[in-house]
This record gives sequence, structure tokens and C-alpha cells, in this order.
Amino acid sequence: MVLASDNPASLCSRCHREQRDQLRTPPAQLRREFFETEEFQDAFRSQHIGKVLKAYRNHPRHRQLFGKALNQELLGRWLGLTQAQVSKLENGKPEQNLETLRNYARILHLPQHLLWFDLPGQSRLTGPRSEPASRGDLLVASTGMDTLELLRRVRASAVSSSTTDALDITIEQLCCDYSHADANTLMSTARNWLSSMTELLGNRLTLSQHRKILHNAGMLALLVGCLEYDIGDARAAEATRRMALELGKECGDPAIIGWAHEMLAWFHLTTGNYRAVIPVADSGVLAAPSHSVAVQLYGQQAKAYARLGMVEEVHKSLELGRALLDRLPYPDNPGNHFVVDPDKWDFYAMDTYRIVGQDQLARRNAEEVIRRSVTPEGVLLAPMRNAEAQLTLAVVAARQGDTDEAVAIGVRALQNGRQSRPSLLMVATELAQELESYGGGVGTEFRAMLAEVKRGK
Repeated sequence: MVLASDNPASLCSRCHREQRDQLRTPPAQLRREFFETEEFQDAFRSQHIGKVLKAYRNHPRHRQLFGKALNQELLGRWLGLTQAQVSKLENGKPEQNLETLRNYARILHLPQHLLWFDLPGQSRLTGPRSEPASRGDLLVASTGMDTLELLRRVRASAVSSSTTDALDITIEQLCCDYSHADANTLMSTARNWLSSMTELLGNRLTLSQHRKILHNAGMLALLVGCLEYDIGDARAAEATRRMALELGKECGDPAIIGWAHEMLAWFHLTTGNYRAVIPVADSGVLAAPSHSVAVQLYGQQAKAYARLGMVEEVHKSLELGRALLDRLPYPDNPGNHFVVDPDKWDFYAMDTYRIVGQDQLARRNAEEVIRRSVTPEGVLLAPMRNAEAQLTLAVVAARQGDTDEAVAIGVRALQNGRQSRPSLLMVATELAQELESYGGGVGTEFRAMLAEVKRGK
């Protein structure tokens, strides 16, 4: 079938529907930085929704992930349009119907502060570095209630479908905050919500409500456990992990069970108990074989094999993880800590390449991780990934004899703000060992700073 001249799809609509299901729905929430390209700015200024759609399809992020722009047929599927209708929108006169414009904006989560029309339930956020919406803004837009109202209902045991939906939104946003929020502050907030969830479980609930509350409590326990481990409280983290595991079993949620296993694999890896990682990862994959957590479990397994010097097994685990990731649809909300997307997989592969001495691959992945973790304006979106990628570049520099560069990069990495101390210390210690091989006073500044991190300063 001959395609329209401005349709970049390689297949007609019918064949495309049969053969491609990678992105069934648009991302649930995108960072504000996604929209801060010149193409988007020009499109929004033109007040032409078709130009906004074209900027969305051709965004560098989509090209980076899939090697090409999103095609009109797929975007049309999200918007309830045919490919021809999308083409007409992009190339014809500006759409004037307000309700139609609002519908497209809601589906694609276009930020209110850039729009030339109002979206009921959303405020015009100002300031160049705000996120698209705070947890409170998202709650109001989706459920009509703010956080205080949600808390009032929870405390009054007024559990309705709108209350459970609001809880879902709140908890998912907390999981999205993990990558950048202050660990102690987020941990305190998550613990408070976890306490509220456990109190709700003591009330009279329908079977559906009970399962939902158990799921939310399990997700919060996973989040709290990760944060406890990040700040160095391993004993509390293990207790909270076991709580998450039991909650996952009680509500029959394989993803929560799988993530509880992933946390244990992470604990073993960062304490040097590499052989224990292998069976724990296997058990987690068996519990959640078709969930994205299985991808991360293969990644943890590859990291352990790398540190055991088992190179063939490293590549087998990486191949299994990559194959599963390719079969899974792109996550609705890749910012959620408890999903795995291609960015996160590159981060895991980077670590294994560094350990097995494949420096060229390690450098390539590290540079890609750093590029994706920082906006063009220099805003750090994923400080923990960025720090470990910087340390990988430092290790490669040290191996190539450029110790001054290695020390400079390593020092910057330890100053990166939000940290997962066990993971950071594991990689930083490996850099220190590389520097020690040169003898003398090489790396003195880096080792002094590393000692401070170990003391929790």
C-alpha cells in the first residue's frame, strides 16, 4: 500500500497495528524538560496544535529510544484519530474547538503553563525549573481532591473509588520522586503514608479495596526499604523489605514479590556477597517472569557474575534481560523507580562492562547515561545514575593512565547530591583500587572524600 508523503511509517495502518505494540498509551507523565526544546517553544507560540503534535512526534527523546520519530498512525491511536486526520491537523489550519484542544492536551499531558487555552483543574505553574505538576496538582486534576482532603478521607476511613484512585496517584508520584528527592524527607513522607495504609487495612473494606490497599502498602514498603538502605540503615531496610514481600504475597502481586527479591539481590551485591545474588535473582524472575522487575533482576545477576569473573554468564544474563525488555511495552511512567526502561538497562550494562574490562563499551554506556540524566540546560534529573556513570568514566581514565582526570571525575561524582550510599561506595571503592595500583600519593584527594562518604558526612 502506498503511504501518504508525510507519513514516515514503514507500514500501513493495518499492518502497523498487527506488528507493533510498543507504545499502546502515551507516557503518564513527562518531565517539564521534555517540552523545553526550540521546536516545542515555536509550536506553542504559534498556537497551532498540529505543530505541537509534530514537535511531540519528532522529539529527540523518541528518536533516541526508537531510532526514528513516532509515526502519525501511532499518535493518532492515542488521540482517537486516523493517520490521515493527524496529517490534516499537522498541515492544515489551526484547530479552534476548545474541547478538542483540551482533550489532546490532557491525553499528551501538555503542561498548562505553555498552552494558550485553559485546562480545568490545572494551574499555570511558573518558573523555569518546575516539574509539570506537583503531587497536589496531579491529584486535583485527576480526582478533584487535594492532599489534605485525601488525608481527611483516609483518617475518616471514607474509602471510595475516588479515594483509592487518589492513593494510587499519590504513591506513584512518591515512587517517581525517588530518583531526585532528599532521601530522609521522602522516607518520612512515605512512612507516614505506609502507616495510613496499614491503619486502613483494619477497617471494613470490599475485597477489591482490600487488595488495592495491600498493593499500595506493598509499594510504599518497597520505597521505604530502598530509602532506608540508601542512607545506610541496612537492618531497617531488610525488615521493611520482608514486610513488602509479605504484602505482595497477601495481595497476590508478582511485581511486588519480584521487587522484594530484587532488593535482597541489591543488598547482597553491595555487601560483596556476590554468589548469593544469583539464586535470589533466579527466584525473583520465577515470581515475576513477565514484569519489568525481571529485567532488573537479570541486571543484578549480571553485575554479580561480572564481579565473580564469570564473563560468559555475564553476557547470558544481559541477553536475557535485553530480550525481555524488548518484549515489554514501554512503561507508561518511566520515572517510577519500580519500572525498568531502556535508560535504566543501559545503566546496568555499563556497570558490567566496566567490571569485565570492556572499557570502550563501558565508556559508551556511561556517556549515554550521563547525557540522558542531564538536561541541555544542565539540570540534573537522575543524580544517582549520573554519579555512578561518572565513576565509570573515572575508572576508564585511570586504566588509560590519566590519573589526574580520573581523580577529578571521581571527586565530582562524590559531590553529586542525592546518593545511594551502598551502591555509590561499591563503585567508588573500585575506582580507589584502580588508583592504588599506581602507588605513591595518587588519588589522595579522592580517597579522603570517599572516607567522608563512608562516615556518612
